[in-house]
Parts: sequence; structure tokens; C-alpha cells
Amino acid sequence: RRAGLNTGACPAMAACARASSQALSGRRVVVTRPAHQADALCAAITAAGGEAVLFPLLSIRAVNAKDHEHLLSVLHRLLAGEFDLVMLVSPNAIEQTFSALAQTGQTWPASLPVAVVGKGSELALTARGVLPECIISPGERFDSEGLLAMPSLQSVRGWRVLILRGDGGRELVATALRERGATVETVTCYHRDAPDADAARLRLQALWQTGIDAFTLTSSEGLRHLYALLDDAGRRRLQTTPLFVPHSRIADEARHLGLSCIMPTLPGDAGLMSGLIACFSAAEPPFSEQAARVSHEH
Repeated sequence: RRAGLNTGACPAMAACARASSQALSGRRVVVTRPAHQADALCAAITAAGGEAVLFPLLSIRAVNAKDHEHLLSVLHRLLAGEFDLVMLVSPNAIEQTFSALAQTGQTWPASLPVAVVGKGSELALTARGVLPECIISPGERFDSEGLLAMPSLQSVRGWRVLILRGDGGRELVATALRERGATVETVTCYHRDAPDADAARLRLQALWQTGIDAFTLTSSEGLRHLYALLDDAGRRRLQTTPLFVPHSRIADEARHLGLSCIMPTLPGDAGLMSGLIACFSAAEPPFSEQAARVSHEH
């Protein structure tokens, strides 16, 4: 890991971009977030002098009518006081849950604890009127492991817990809470879809031809979708292209796929921006640009 990439407190993203307004000049950075969540990162890259290329590796879709009716029925139970704790696994889960809640004509119960794993989710909850004292969120490690380590979730025997999430996902929290004596119910409130393979493959080939300096990858699932889109030549190009990842689990997935140009950053968009600026402001970037150019040409 390059010195300075992941050290010290991460500044606010806007301040980071202002302080280094040309740090990404001439750099083409691919943003792989779902399209509706990518605006802030794309704007920050542009503000730092770079070119942000939106290439979503996941799209978010509402559940079908049958599953939506099930979600509404669960929310009515929530409003009736059937649960002691609700976990919303992502900002997408928050958006879909509160959209469904609005259809009931009621508001979130004022005293109901809500567990989330990131600052973005905390902000999304408070913006929707959830009291800060009811939000359970790790202060350092922003993942399931960090949440499970919190003192408030150690003694949960007899609790009734609702987990609202996308289809699939990790079972770690549900399994751990059950082992601690809680009753856990999981409900799907949105779907994550891979990009259309043929269209995405053609667009990715066109991007390689015009040059890619870096990818930002914010989910392990998205990284797997990217890898599946590439042929052998594309995977060789990926070996020499920096992959900026804000979580160790994504870095581990990249290593599992045999990739080596992995750039860990601090969490969130601010962490990604700090990492991009630190890398491309350096006199000697931590990858071979000559190798990258050769790879792009073949």
C-alpha cells in the first residue's frame, strides 16, 4: 500500500476536491456504482480535474407485486410493535423500505432501534426523521463484522429482529444474532441486477480503446460482474489498471480473482477521492503506466 493513501483522517469529499482541483487532470476514472447513487462521486472526480465515466455494474430494482405486498405486511407488523430491532443493510434498503412505509400513511416508530453499517445510511435515516439515539452503527469498521462487535448487540436473547435487504446477500448478521438467542426474520425489499452482458461488453471494449486510468469498485458483486464481462485480453488489461476499493472484502475478492493492482482506500466516496488524489498526485504512481499503455494497445 502506498504511503499516504490510507493514513490520517479522511477530509470531506468536497474539501478534498477543492484542495486538489487538478489532481486528476487527464485521468479517466470509471465509476461503477448504480447510476442513481453515482452523482456525488462523478461530480467530485470532475471537480478534481478528472473525467468520470459512469459504468454501473449493478442496477437496483423494486420487488415484484407479490413481494411488495409481503413487505407492506411486514411493515404493518413493525408498526404494531412486533420487532425489537430492525436492520437496514444499505441505503437502497432504506430508500425502498421508507417508500413502502409512505404507502401505509404512517411514520417510523420513534423508539424503534435501527441498525445500519455506514455513515451514508445514518444520514439517510436522520433525513427521514429517525432519531439519532435510535440508530445503531459502528464508528470505525463499516460492515457486518463491525456492527456485530458493538456492545449494544451482544445481549440480544429473546429479541425479535427484522433484516430488510436486497435479494441474496451475506447471512453473517442473521446467523450471529440467532446464535446469540434472537429470533431473526429476513425480508427482501429490492433486487440487484447485473448489467446486460452484450451491451456492457461492447461499451467496455470501447472504453478500453479510448483509455481507462482507474476503476472505483464499491461492491464485491459488481467486481465479479466486471470480471465476467472481460475476455482474456481484457483481464490482462485489468491487471495493470488500478482498482480503488473502499473495503477489505472487495480487495480480498480482487485477489481471489487473481488481480494485483488493488488500491485500498478509506470508506465511502470521500475515501475513494482521497485515494485517487493521493495516487495520481504522486511523483511515481504505484503501478506501471508504461505497462498499462502496452496492455491497452493489444
